[in-house]
Formats: sequence, structure tokens, C-alpha cells
Amino acid sequence: MINRISTTELIAILHITKIQMKTTHISFFLCLLLITACQSIDKESKTDSKTAKAETIANFSKANPAELVGEMVTIPGGEYEMGANSDQADPDEYPKHMVRVDSFLIDVTEVTNGEFAKFIDATGYVTTAEQDIDWEEMKNQLPPNTPKPDAELLKAGSLVFKGTSGPVPLNNPGYWWAWTTGADWQHPEGPDSNLDGKEYYPVTHISWEDAKAYSDWAGKRLPTEAEWEWAAMGGLSNTVYPWGNELDGSDVIHANYWQGGFPYDNEEKDGYYLSSPVGTFQPNGYDLYDMSGNVWEWCEDLYHYEYYDSKKPEDIAYNPRGPESSMDPDEPLIPKRVLRGGSFLCNDSYCSGYRVSRRMKGDMKSSYNHTGFRCVKDLE
Repeated sequence: MINRISTTELIAILHITKIQMKTTHISFFLCLLLITACQSIDKESKTDSKTAKAETIANFSKANPAELVGEMVTIPGGEYEMGANSDQADPDEYPKHMVRVDSFLIDVTEVTNGEFAKFIDATGYVTTAEQDIDWEEMKNQLPPNTPKPDAELLKAGSLVFKGTSGPVPLNNPGYWWAWTTGADWQHPEGPDSNLDGKEYYPVTHISWEDAKAYSDWAGKRLPTEAEWEWAAMGGLSNTVYPWGNELDGSDVIHANYWQGGFPYDNEEKDGYYLSSPVGTFQPNGYDLYDMSGNVWEWCEDLYHYEYYDSKKPEDIAYNPRGPESSMDPDEPLIPKRVLRGGSFLCNDSYCSGYRVSRRMKGDMKSSYNHTGFRCVKDLE
């Protein structure tokens, strides 16, 4: 099994180590590791929480995470217009089209470290971020005659956010992501970090394959894009965010996302630099927590950048399950799945991922320290 690193990210690592490669078509993610692959892990990571600073601003919940974890609520079936609801929308959010979904059950919170640990204890499962890269499999996705890299570069790891010291070009994620050997769900910031005191934080460094394995074990499944978007609106109609059409003002913060200049100045008005415990902020109208911000959530659907184009606005799609094949023009050889909801890194100047219609795509073996999931279940 290939580790979560994508083909183009591996190409970037090879470039960093001065291995000569005969290719000129290196995609967007070359920059991802070109700048960060050789950076050392910042052992003095910023504090997770500045609660006192945010008490008068953040819209905190009074919920006890221990009482929320493992709970599911019923989402009533309904019909809605799926897709873009603001001028921030990307092309793959168009056109809007009618969708109808049946009732289903959904986790109240994102799956936590504590829940995932029970799965690991019961099954012995090893996540993709904990596995060394299989070169024999990986080289089939690389340009012909690409030399095998040093064994150290094939060690297990994942991508970890690393803030910058000042403004950087926002079209180059390599400025704020660092490939970190030894980073995984148990070591979210790198090998020297741990989960002490984070039982109720969302599990991260989870690939789609990991999320799928957990949901199967739990007798559940991952939500479809259509189910996720319908649930995120919380009973509202055509809203930009789970709480309405306005992001936030100076008097209230609704979710865990990046306030300030990204990726160098997080004002932490929400009280957190990285992820926050589930149930920290107010739920939406269906009593679902963190449908906006905190960590990205995997969906069942394959990602195709033209999937919405196949929908006629006047037709109704009943319980759509996504396209039959995947296509991401940035990496056309790598199958992708959809992620939803945004994360603690989302900012209006960059991705506005906390919008209910925002679509993100990821390699099924990809993992980051801002990626997790929640599950759904069919009603009997």
C-alpha cells in the first residue's frame, strides 16, 4: 500500500535531494514540498488554546464532549439546490442543481482520537501515514526512469502545517506545509508530539482509506456529498454557512477557522491555533457540531471536476452517490475523493472552506493534520 504522499509530492522530495529527473511537467504540488521538505519540525509549537482571549468573541457551546461523542441524530429527508451560494464559489461548485436525499443518521461530532483509538485497539489497523512508502507501487505513477530515492525519504510520515513568519504567495501551499516523518494520528505535530489531553479532539492524519476502514468497523459509512451538504445547512435553505449568510463580525465567531493574515498571523479570536475539542462551538440547526471549520471531513464520493456539469438544473437527483470515475486536472492519474467542511486553516483570503458548498479533493491515501471525518448510517 502506498503511503499518503502523492506522486507529485514524491517528485518534489526527489527534487529537493538533487536527484536528477527528466520531467518538465511537475504539477502544483511540486511547490508543496519544494519549500518545506527540508524544514525541521518546530518543536516549540504554538499553544492550541487561548480561551481567555476569545471568551467575549467566540460563540462557544456549553456542551460536554463526553456526552456528544458516539451520538447520532436523524437528518430528515428533503430536497434542496446543491451547489454554489456565493461569489466565492469555485467552478466545480456550479451549476446549482436539485437534489433529494432520504433520511439518515449522522454523527453529532467528528470522530475523535478516543473513538479512533478503540478501533485501533480492536483491529490492529495501521493507518496509511504509519506505513512506509511502497516504492514498487509508487514508481508506476512516476515518470519513466525516475531513480529510486534514498530509503529515508520513503519512511512513513504525513504533512504538518507550519506557519510562516510573514506574508507569502497564497498560490503555493509549499510555504506552509512540511512533510514530517513520524507524523500520524498519534503524533499529530510530529514524532515528539502525542495525544495527551486530546481524547475529545478530532482524529487527524486520516486518509480516505483509514476513514472507510473505521466506518466499516463501526457498522456505518461515510456520507455522500449530497448528504453532507444537506446536513450542514441544518434546516436552512441556500445558506453560505451552517448558521446563515454572513461569516462573522467583530462580536461573534461561529467556528474554528483562521482569523487574521494567513498563514502567518492567526489572531485566534476563536480561541485556537490548531484544532479544537469537538462540541466547542454552537451546533447548527440539526445539532451537528463542527460542520464548518476544525478539520476537513472525508465523503464517500469520488471527485470529478465536471461532475456538477452533468446535472440538468431542472432534473432532481435522488440520493446521488457521485461520479463513476475521478478526474482532477491537476493530477489526472491519481483518483481523488471529496472532502467537505473546511478546517482551522481556512480563511477568506485563501480557500473559504467553511462554506457549506465548498468542495475539496484528496488522494485516497492522503493525510494531513487538518483532515478527519464523521460517519453516517442508513435508517432501518
